[in-house]
Amino acid sequence: MPRSKKQAFTVGWLYPDLMNIYGDRGNILTLLKRAEWRGFEAKLIELGRGTTQQMEEVDVFFFGGGQDREQALVYADLLEFKQPPLEQAVRNGAGVLAVCGGYQLLGHYYQTADGELFPGIAMIDVKTEAGKRRFIGDVVVDANIDTLNPKTLVGFENHSGRTFLGPKARPLGKTRLGSGNNGSDGMEGCLQGTVLGTYMHGSLLPKNPHLADYLIRSALIRRGVDELSPLDDSVELAAHERILQRAQHAQSR
Repeated sequence: MPRSKKQAFTVGWLYPDLMNIYGDRGNILTLLKRAEWRGFEAKLIELGRGTTQQMEEVDVFFFGGGQDREQALVYADLLEFKQPPLEQAVRNGAGVLAVCGGYQLLGHYYQTADGELFPGIAMIDVKTEAGKRRFIGDVVVDANIDTLNPKTLVGFENHSGRTFLGPKARPLGKTRLGSGNNGSDGMEGCLQGTVLGTYMHGSLLPKNPHLADYLIRSALIRRGVDELSPLDDSVELAAHERILQRAQHAQSR
């Protein structure tokens, strides 16, 4: 009797050569492995400058961080080549995880400290301006996603951008520790449809397996997948809890 074909799960990595700092590759590996462990045929497509082939196959796009120089190199390509197929994929139910520089470029604009304006693609209702002080350190967030268990997210931030959300976007969560989007309103990240933006590096998903599953499940709903089979996350959640304890200890000092 022939074996049934595995269902595919595809991650699209936007600008892997330029937008790839602070260990964010761990997010890619986490998405792929957690899908693979559940029996999916997990595949990675690298989407460098000028590349648009197979974008319609992608379930979750990852858009990582980069310095101002790297953002300047990719923003024109993003506007010219990636915007239409990326918008179409999201309309069809694909997800996006955008971290730091990627988060900024999916908004209306990013303005550098020198006043140079990089137009984003306005996929999310946010705008970003460079600040004078850099936010560096651990982050703990009480997430604004009802289905997450635990409700907390942990990560590490390293950015000088100040991002402000418009009315169409809602925050990923409220900061318990760290500066978050801008250091002033107590919020971190952005949720708008199937797009999730954040400043949490370090990598985010290995320490937050419940968020990885949220991204996978949300993207696969259009393919008829309503639930994911459970995995043993005891090691990952122990690391998550240890970071929470360290943050609480730091706050109490």
